[in-house]
Order: sequence, then C-alpha cells, then structure tokens
Amino acid sequence: MSFWRAEHDAVLVRVKVQPKSRRPGLGGVKPAADGPRLSIAVAEAPEDGRATRAACETLARALGVAASTVALAQGAASREKILRVAGDPAALAPGLEALA
Repeated sequence: MSFWRAEHDAVLVRVKVQPKSRRPGLGGVKPAADGPRLSIAVAEAPEDGRATRAACETLARALGVAASTVALAQGAASREKILRVAGDPAALAPGLEALA
C-alpha cells in the first residue's frame, strides 16, 4: 500500500501534518494505522487552516508544481489529511516516489 494513489486527472496524497514545528519540511513516509502517510512538518499553527495551507505549499514545492494545484481533499480539522494534486498522474508519480 502506498501513501498516494492516482485518479483520472490528479493524485491523492495521504499526509500527516505536524503544526508548530521547529524544523519545517518533509519527514518521509511514516506508518499509520490505516496505511502509510507522508509526514509534513510546518511552522504555522493549526488555526484558520494556516497549517493546511502551509502543508499544501510544502508538497507543491517538493513536487515542483504550482501551489494552486495542491488542495485539501479530506481532513480539514485533523492532522491526518488527504491532499489532492491536480495534474497528470504519470508525470507526478516519479516525484512522489522520490519523497518516500
């Protein structure tokens, strides 16, 4: 089981966001009860969606895509989220595999 899956015109990425981190950035793939998740640490607090927006921007930078292509698909009030990255899944796959 992977931390991401392809859709018709996007990929869904399962992440665990760590807000208010002293060391923001990607932390690799970590196991979770319901499958692996990409760990993303952000400096922002989990208020008014700031941590979620920062996680989207961090993932976009890591994949080399525009920040506007990454959006929250599920888990607005949770640390465990699903982010949707719009684009060709075949083109996004190598970048996602490199994050693991």
